[in-house]
Amino acid sequence: MSSTASSAALSVAELRTRFRQGKEALLTRFKEARPSATSARLLLHGLARHVDATLVQLWQGSGLPAGAALLAVGGYGRGELYPYSDVDVLVLLPEPETDAVREAVSAFITACWDIGLEIGSSVRTVDDCVREAQADVTVQTSLLESRLLTGPRRLYQAFAKATSEALDAAAFLRAKTLEMRQRHVKYEDTPYSLEPNCKESPGGLRDLQVVIWVARAAGLGRTWSELAAKGLLSAFEVKQLQRHEGTLRLIRCRLHVIAGRREDRLVFDLQTSVAESFGYQSTKGARASEQLMHRYYWAAKAVTQLNQILMLGIDERVSSSEQAPMRPINARFLDRGGMLEVARDDLYTDNPHAILETFLIYQQTTGIKGLSARTLRALYNARSVMDSRFRKDPLNRELFMDILRQPEGQTHAFRLMNQTSVLGRYLWVFRRIVGRMQHDLFHVYTVDQHILMVLRNVRRFFIPEHAHEYPFCAQLASQWDKPWLLYIAALFHDVAKGRGGDHSELGATEVRRFCRDHGLEPDETELVEFLVRHHLTMSTVAQKEDLHDPEVIQRFARRMGDARHLTGLYLLTVADIRGTSPKVWNAWKGKLLEDLFRYTLRALGGAPHSADAEIEARKQEAMQILALHAALPGTEQPLWKTLDISYFARHDAAEIAWHARSLWRHLDTQVPLVSARPSPIGEGLQVLVFSPDRADLFARICGYFDGAGFSIQDAKVHTTRSGYALDTFQVVNPNAEDQSPGAYRDMIKLVETQASAALASDGPLPPPSRGRVSRRVRSFPVKPRVALRPDEKAQRWLLSVSASDRSGLLYAIARVLAAHHINLQLAKVSTLGERVEDTFLVSGAELQQPRLQLQMESELLDVLADVR
Repeated sequence: MSSTASSAALSVAELRTRFRQGKEALLTRFKEARPSATSARLLLHGLARHVDATLVQLWQGSGLPAGAALLAVGGYGRGELYPYSDVDVLVLLPEPETDAVREAVSAFITACWDIGLEIGSSVRTVDDCVREAQADVTVQTSLLESRLLTGPRRLYQAFAKATSEALDAAAFLRAKTLEMRQRHVKYEDTPYSLEPNCKESPGGLRDLQVVIWVARAAGLGRTWSELAAKGLLSAFEVKQLQRHEGTLRLIRCRLHVIAGRREDRLVFDLQTSVAESFGYQSTKGARASEQLMHRYYWAAKAVTQLNQILMLGIDERVSSSEQAPMRPINARFLDRGGMLEVARDDLYTDNPHAILETFLIYQQTTGIKGLSARTLRALYNARSVMDSRFRKDPLNRELFMDILRQPEGQTHAFRLMNQTSVLGRYLWVFRRIVGRMQHDLFHVYTVDQHILMVLRNVRRFFIPEHAHEYPFCAQLASQWDKPWLLYIAALFHDVAKGRGGDHSELGATEVRRFCRDHGLEPDETELVEFLVRHHLTMSTVAQKEDLHDPEVIQRFARRMGDARHLTGLYLLTVADIRGTSPKVWNAWKGKLLEDLFRYTLRALGGAPHSADAEIEARKQEAMQILALHAALPGTEQPLWKTLDISYFARHDAAEIAWHARSLWRHLDTQVPLVSARPSPIGEGLQVLVFSPDRADLFARICGYFDGAGFSIQDAKVHTTRSGYALDTFQVVNPNAEDQSPGAYRDMIKLVETQASAALASDGPLPPPSRGRVSRRVRSFPVKPRVALRPDEKAQRWLLSVSASDRSGLLYAIARVLAAHHINLQLAKVSTLGERVEDTFLVSGAELQQPRLQLQMESELLDVLADVR
């Protein structure tokens, strides 16, 4: 190696050491400093200056022509650099690239990577930059934030002038607005995602950057202060923007440092560590991560509001829509091209009643599609007006009830009220749950977003255009005379979450106070309070109790009291479950709830329940179905003679007929018979298993479904008088995108053949599969719970289990039951997101022996807790 090459290599090695030491010193200083916006700003600017100096040194030894310049672009061009973000640079050439220049640039980029700089680079002339920017708005945005690091200033000025002249402010604004909307949809269109991206999610840093980009393109300023000087911001709004931007910067910096890599998502795995780096500590009332996320959500919400105000304001300046003709709506409001505008800026401070009137006008006025920037700003600056006196004002209470009672527009009005902080200011109890996380593995929204989702779901029951979504709910809603009572119940059903007590009882107290203050009639107040207090009752009964037991239905009917209370609770329950997570609702849960509703409605009708008459009617209907399928008369009798009343009570006529058709030739079979069909409920398969009974049969069935990738949603387990197991399963493949009956037809023969072979095996039960658990389960594990109690007749036992879901869990439970010779008579399998709540009706000699019972419960807890 020559001495020159050795010197160059040593120079790069020295630069690498200096760069790493300098960066480590900056990170150490940041980690040791008190978490503040100032510490984040110092880190961002310090890292940028440190990289500036390193790049300039490398550039000086690169051999690039003297006429070339090095520019910082993108986020680095702003003079800010996050600990693990890319360093974007532009090599600006005075003339088209030659082979010699190409080799020098390549050597320069290689040297950058060698010393630890993650470079993103481009090499262009000024003409290239203009051409690329006109073709790609992303390039245009990157070049908009550029600064000269080294090289001829004259070349940089020519570049800045050419790219600026080529910029069409209106086209750029339109492109960035569409790009922002697309990004918001990608990130769930809410600042309240449970694992938000603090850079890209709605309310994240990117929303602030977009404002500056479009403002710069329009020549309206480069900083918040410059935008204020142009009349786009008030002094108060500048302070708010700086404060919330500082919070988001600090969180992102801490997130990078904790992760040790570029990580902009506040994922569950990192939330606690980031929170603790802020000094948050878990308390009885809130985890450390919850306190951090609450702070993040408040900042993101404010950024969302201010972004909307500024983007509308800039759009008005660029498009000159400030001069658009305005149509007066009344003395206080105008229609400016479809946007609702206040007649004067101080309207709300002079007339606080106009605040709630805004949303009533928004609902009532045809053609209004949103609030103007002027109105949004007036609302943002009027928050201090919405105090205790405002909340107690009789006219405001009347206006709020008018909003609820309007024939349409509640969903959009209440979302807008929440976005503008009016809802939380008026309903102070609602303010406490804005941005509150729910660590229960099946709610994917914060409490306030879940409540508004439930309100939306209830509202859709009353909209004819959405009747096809839930036809039965739409039918019931069409007969309901006061929809606004259900809207109030939806608003309050979870409003007491996070207080440490029973949120249903606390919520009932809150809604009773609301009803009293807002002048509802006593019977209306009682109904709404009932709905809030019992909003979990119907789903619990439907998913955990035997709906074919007349005593269960009678007990539930007594609690309902009448058909109106039952109908209201059914509608609220469906809306509530649908509003938790897309994963929680399925057709099987819908069927259980509808069955409970219909059985209870019949019981409330006053007709005495006659099990014999009902079963006889069910048999007659089953025989009619058999006749339609050309079955010989009496086909069903050999099977029916072996079945007791509980079988007919737990199956509908169609299932009874299907069983008879499938089994009439196989009643003496000595090998397991499996028959499958597309499920009548519209999702998955219904699978019939008929086999000589054995202690481990249920475990083997679960083992097959587990290995084949199916999830059991329901199991009806029976033993005939002749000693055969007759079990029916509702199963789905959770990984299948298409859950329609047609998608399952192709796998019916495969399931029948494979399941029969698996059940015929005499070998030892295989171990359960070990599927990976989700990050949410690892971060928020459910404490395993086992409850075993005798039923009311003291003949059988109810076994309830609760745990984090995982592949193979039901099979693992079944293996324990088989090992203890427990007879299974009914299984209620309920998956709530990533938590399971299963109930089994069981019997067995060991349950009568306390020691053996405790041993079984201990083993069940072991398998429930085995989350790896």
